[in-house]
Amino acid sequence: MAAAARGRKPDEVKSAARVLEVLELLGTEGARLSLAEMASAMAVPKSSLHAILRTMEARRWVDLDASGTRYSLGLKALLTGTAYLEGDDVASLAGPVLDALAEETGESVHLGRLDGTDVVYLAKRESRHALRMYSAVGRRLPAHATALGKAMLSQYDAAEVQRRLDWPLARLTPDTVTDPDELIRQLAEARLQGWALDDGENSVDIRCVAVALGTGHGGDAISCSAPKSRMDDARVREIAGAVTEAAHALGTLLKRLGQH
Repeated sequence: MAAAARGRKPDEVKSAARVLEVLELLGTEGARLSLAEMASAMAVPKSSLHAILRTMEARRWVDLDASGTRYSLGLKALLTGTAYLEGDDVASLAGPVLDALAEETGESVHLGRLDGTDVVYLAKRESRHALRMYSAVGRRLPAHATALGKAMLSQYDAAEVQRRLDWPLARLTPDTVTDPDELIRQLAEARLQGWALDDGENSVDIRCVAVALGTGHGGDAISCSAPKSRMDDARVREIAGAVTEAAHALGTLLKRLGQH
């Protein structure tokens, strides 16, 4: 775990920053952490952090396990995250579009947003098949290793991509593209054809096709994923057409709202 405090800005209020660091740390780790583990990750004294955690627990932002020694996100964090999705125009309008795409393809469908160097899942629809990829709303993945991320990164020129990503790139599978030149080449191809492909780069044996919504900042995209056994090259092209239509439909809805 990297020290969360390293990214603190000099003009931040220390106590408020530490509360946010607790939420960010627990949200990123996705597991219960002890006071000592959190204090080490945040580079703060245990006594100071303990007082903050007591307040957050009382207000239900964090929970303690049965042993009373390990912390996780609390119910308030879930309620706040749900409120974010309900108030977001893209996420709220995407439901019927994602439903239709999932029904048409029979495969897992996602709406994702670019957040720094990562993609965050905002919505998902499950495949009708028993064999499917694992995913969850709120999950973060490196943008360079996902079709969603590559679709959104393709909206930027090579210099901006170089600036946005953390180099060297992390390798999630043997097929993850980590070479800068190859990634830039793939992004240019995605820009030209209108869709991006993840070919086992995030999860082994999973292929995924994604299309950016064209929101002006490359910030949102729709994808469809399936095991390679159900996603040969011909099926990839077929899925790409369906995802492109879905992205266009959602983009049209957003334009009618005057959002983009």
